[in-house]
Amino acid sequence: MEEGEIVALLGAKGAGKSTTLRAISGLVPAKGSIRFAGEEISGRAPHEVVAAGVGQVPEGRRIFAQMSVRENLEMGAYQRRDVSEADFTRVYELFPVLRERERQEGGALSGGEQQMLAIGRALMARPRLLLLDEPSLGLAPLYVARILAIIKEIREAGTTVLLVEQNAAAALRLADRGYVLETGSVVMAGPAAALLADARVRAAYLGQGAA
Repeated sequence: MEEGEIVALLGAKGAGKSTTLRAISGLVPAKGSIRFAGEEISGRAPHEVVAAGVGQVPEGRRIFAQMSVRENLEMGAYQRRDVSEADFTRVYELFPVLRERERQEGGALSGGEQQMLAIGRALMARPRLLLLDEPSLGLAPLYVARILAIIKEIREAGTTVLLVEQNAAAALRLADRGYVLETGSVVMAGPAAALLADARVRAAYLGQGAA
């Protein structure tokens, strides 16, 4: 990945997309080298990877249901000693509903609001690279459109994004480049527009015939 890009990681269920993100984050052992900003990060503990500048929004959101929205955001910045109100303001500007729900328990939010909270929590660490694992999964179309728009805003604000997304067409329209995984191996790679137009990708992931 190049700094400032959105890169989409595509593949069928079980291809290794989530495992790739978890390996980058240090949640599972990496088989090989993982370099970030010129440094080897494979083998580092997850909190060390976060400190290096990598944040992850896991599949299924995994917010702290019994903590308030504010407390969830505070947890995202637990390693930082320079947290200020400006960090919360940045998240609330992206997701105004979270300001309205600030004192509400995370578990009481809707699925779309919880996804916003999960992204906001990751942003509190000020990551240079944000890993997003299926951010639109299970959400109503209105929330899907909002989440995808926010991902673009996050990139425009200077954060690089690696995106795993079930909606392959939406992911490729949003991304600069993409990779296609099959059983843990990259089988296709290129500009997102080229992958979106590729007959093999359209047949396998977009539900359209290859003819």
